[in-house]
Amino acid sequence: MATRDDLARFDAGFKGLTNRTSLLAIKRVARIAHLDVGREIRKGLPEIVLAEGKAPQEVAEIVEAMVKGSGRAIVSRATSKNLRPIRAKRIPKSSIQFFERSGIILAKLKSYRVKQTGGRVGLLTAGTSDIPVAEEAQMIAKELGCETRVYYDVGVAGLHRLFKPLSELLKWDSDVILVVAGREGALPTVVAGLVDVPVIGVPTSRSYGFGDKGIAALAAMLQSCSLGIAVVNIDGGVGAGSIAALIANRVAKYRMGRS
Repeated sequence: MATRDDLARFDAGFKGLTNRTSLLAIKRVARIAHLDVGREIRKGLPEIVLAEGKAPQEVAEIVEAMVKGSGRAIVSRATSKNLRPIRAKRIPKSSIQFFERSGIILAKLKSYRVKQTGGRVGLLTAGTSDIPVAEEAQMIAKELGCETRVYYDVGVAGLHRLFKPLSELLKWDSDVILVVAGREGALPTVVAGLVDVPVIGVPTSRSYGFGDKGIAALAAMLQSCSLGIAVVNIDGGVGAGSIAALIANRVAKYRMGRS
């Protein structure tokens, strides 16, 4: 969550934005994007750059402006083509990491630190092919200050594999559980029927035939007979990680006795 130090970084980075209200202003970046520089202050979620559909050089320019302004930029749906122009910017005193499997690029000032909130986000995947979407969600939750625990390949095709990981998440007192599944999308319904924790179903496009590209998984999760489950869009790792972090961080806030 944003702190007074975050406000100070914004004020220093965006010249002319001298008070809290002005943080809600929109900054133009090389006529290609408008950065919502006050988003994290306003709603607890930073702006995340979607690389898909943008030229790599455009993404690099946006990343440079964000890192200089707030100390961090998160890029989703990135490929190796996005990495070179970002590194070519040679942003002073910064580090750039590319997580190829999840498609996430993190560009940060070396002095930037994610404030740990105490929020706890658990993740389960039905199969190994669902891991990229789960890792995308996990990266977002971690960048929003949450602790995460993840267990892979525990789908209903071998239901006995589920119970130990699920027990571990409950013992850990997970605030929310993300369940990532393709094919028939049954795992979130099973999990939601067993726990007293909010469950977020994340359908993936790892399916074929009649339920091609995640349609069957999405429909099954939306039709779930288990209460306590919400559903994000197909392959929606960023959205899932974001809502999970909002839930977990709010729970953590009250767990630690803050109003």
